[in-house]
Amino acid sequence: MRFLILHPQQHAATGNRVTAERFRQGLAQRGHQVRLLGVHPGSGAPVQNLCRAWEPDAALLLHAFRSGVPWLASAAPTPFAVLLTGTDIHEGLDHPEQAGVIREVLQRAGAILAQAPQTVEALKSAFPEWAARLRHLPAGIHLGDRPFPLRKVLGLSPDIPVFLHPAGVRPVKGNLELLAIFAPLAASGPPFRLVFCGPVLDPDYGRAFVAEVARHPWAAYLGVVPPEAMPATLREADVVLNNSRSEGLSNVLIEAAVLGRPLLATAIAGNQAVIRNGINGYCCADAAEFTRRAEELLRDPELRRRLSQPRSLYPPDQESDCLEQCLVALADQPVSRA
Repeated sequence: MRFLILHPQQHAATGNRVTAERFRQGLAQRGHQVRLLGVHPGSGAPVQNLCRAWEPDAALLLHAFRSGVPWLASAAPTPFAVLLTGTDIHEGLDHPEQAGVIREVLQRAGAILAQAPQTVEALKSAFPEWAARLRHLPAGIHLGDRPFPLRKVLGLSPDIPVFLHPAGVRPVKGNLELLAIFAPLAASGPPFRLVFCGPVLDPDYGRAFVAEVARHPWAAYLGVVPPEAMPATLREADVVLNNSRSEGLSNVLIEAAVLGRPLLATAIAGNQAVIRNGINGYCCADAAEFTRRAEELLRDPELRRRLSQPRSLYPPDQESDCLEQCLVALADQPVSRA
């Protein structure tokens, strides 16, 4: 079958792009033809042209708003599913300029997917009219094998703890806020490095972030680490951080969990789907708890060792199988072609 995957046009290291490519590989391995199309909210013409020329059997939209705007504008007759992101769920549905589009996309979608089971249950409760079409798509991870000598790049000895925050630089990820969270530890605790990596996705926020990092000798910004090198980077970190206000399900957090790196993150549904408190890390309710847990992890190497619990819960075949079943079922529904 022919499947079209729409994703926001972003840097190749962003979660949406990494997820789209993983989906493409999994479906292609099952004998399907798959095309990825990066889209901007401004125009539906590329979607319309591709659907007319190629006639996909079903489509998957990554991001209900950013992929949904051009999809609706294209008026494509193709049956489709939508994979919700954290910003769709936790911000877009209450945003005056996004809520109408998101609701229309969810109303028209043949299936509504989320990768955190907590999110699926919360949405079923909040929106019972969508419950029959809500599906949990279990996440699967491919670990890249490209090397990245993190400590050598930073000039760090093995005894200096590294707190790594791998995320795009934009307000929802809380990059700047992490500097404030760790500042008290830098003033009074043992030496450490707070290390950031990821593409700048918000230019104004990015400029403020880079300038603030430069003010702190205990912080560093690596820029973009290629997705294929992220596992090597994670292996050299002592603690992996996620300070997002909202997440669908973070690819890099799952990778860190599979590799057994201790996790420290905000207490939101996407992170709680990965972290078991006291087993492989901590989810924190606020900045004060984040600082307290970070200090515990900084001062206690034995705690970091105990939280280094690899989790093998994310087989890529399971994800690909579920996605294939969903899209094949949609393709089998009678839909008139334009």
